[in-house]
Amino acid sequence: MAAPRALAAARRAAARGWRGAGGGAGAGPGRSRLYEHVREGLSARPQLDVAALSERELERRRGPLRGGDLREIVQTWARLGEVRASIARLEAEKGRVAQGVRALMAAHDKETAEALPAYAALRARGRQVRLELQALLAEEAGLDERFYLKALQLPNRTHPEAPVGDESQARMLEVVGEKPVFDFKPKGHLELGEGLDIIRQRRLSHVSGHRSYYLCGAGALLQHALVRFVLAKLLPKEGCGMQPNATPSPVYNIAPSRFEDLCLAGTSEVGIAGYFMDHAVRLEDLPIRVVCSSTCYRAETETGREPWGLYRVHQFTKVEMFGVTAAESGAESEALLAEFLALQKEIFSELGLHYRVLDMPTQELGLPAYRKFDIEAWMPGRGKYGEISSASNCTDYQSRRLNIMYSDGAGRLRHAHTVNGTACAVSRMLIALLECNQLPDGRVRVPPALQPLVGQAVLARPPAPLLRYIGPNQPRGGREVP
Repeated sequence: MAAPRALAAARRAAARGWRGAGGGAGAGPGRSRLYEHVREGLSARPQLDVAALSERELERRRGPLRGGDLREIVQTWARLGEVRASIARLEAEKGRVAQGVRALMAAHDKETAEALPAYAALRARGRQVRLELQALLAEEAGLDERFYLKALQLPNRTHPEAPVGDESQARMLEVVGEKPVFDFKPKGHLELGEGLDIIRQRRLSHVSGHRSYYLCGAGALLQHALVRFVLAKLLPKEGCGMQPNATPSPVYNIAPSRFEDLCLAGTSEVGIAGYFMDHAVRLEDLPIRVVCSSTCYRAETETGREPWGLYRVHQFTKVEMFGVTAAESGAESEALLAEFLALQKEIFSELGLHYRVLDMPTQELGLPAYRKFDIEAWMPGRGKYGEISSASNCTDYQSRRLNIMYSDGAGRLRHAHTVNGTACAVSRMLIALLECNQLPDGRVRVPPALQPLVGQAVLARPPAPLLRYIGPNQPRGGREVP
């Protein structure tokens, strides 16, 4: 029998030959970086539970695949199993042929052994086995790639209580706090921020293009205060995606000609999940709760929506919660999702926000989520609620792809469940805080929970603006030069 390394090398060679014949693992739309990572031996092979998903569930989700694709994936997997069984039988026979040749060579001198009909028959069969193996290995490589490039696009199963349909079918679970009432027409956050000289978004295309912004003075203090407030609340309790191939892609790639596989993360969930990739934890250490503050990047290609303001921006700071749980009863991840949701509500309530909690429908779950709750805060300047956070139970969807495991009570390795939740997306939190706490004269009250961190109870416009615009787009034209 071939040594494991030799067999793996043969399979990689067969895979390279199959791709060269027109396979879908190049730079085309069928590419999967995770599959390439696995194929090169840098990570364990994903253990996908394809049979757990039904065609009906797939049709209810928003994704690239439909029910017919699931049938094709299952058929490919079945044929792949047959091919691998044939490969195993031929490898065993190859070993028996080699053993027979060695036995003849041990019983006779070389010249006599090679003259024996049995020797010739064994050598002929050995050549035939190698040819059959070569063909089967090429077929296996093609089937393996076809299976994973499709199967990795399948969504998670769906919680039976999740509403079916698009965003309009979201189920209201709870409304918290009182909607602020004004005896004046409330302003939007951008107008307030510009009036206070704490947000600058106009005339920045020369710096970093559309949807850029600066937080200045008290605006920067508010950002740091929010991060510090949330981290201080979560650290004692914590114990310490996004689909890149969506169309249009929300991901920024870094010079693909030089760094083919590097991109900017849209959420720290990506990095935290990578931290646990190919690792196992002990059952007694679960659940593990992690909190991370990071800068996030989103392409936000829908330029017609929210063209100004901080609701849809390319770069923002976010504090993210991530959890890894056991799957002994199947209820552990649901309990952790409820815990994350309770923490989100605690944070937003302490900041005095009026918000509602939504059970999101099937088409809004994204591929990894089994169930997802969104929280929307009232934003008076926009005259509507806006999403400020979400929390998702991904069950074993991520762990099967990233090989995140735990040791159960018997010491066996099992796939963990993962849960994630936004604790604070700073840009959208600033919208709600500025618009809900505004005063008639354009000043803004700072929530009591943030006042010690900001150092101010009320944000007021500074006596004089730091900068005066003198460029060509002034209302009265360019500046005069004496």
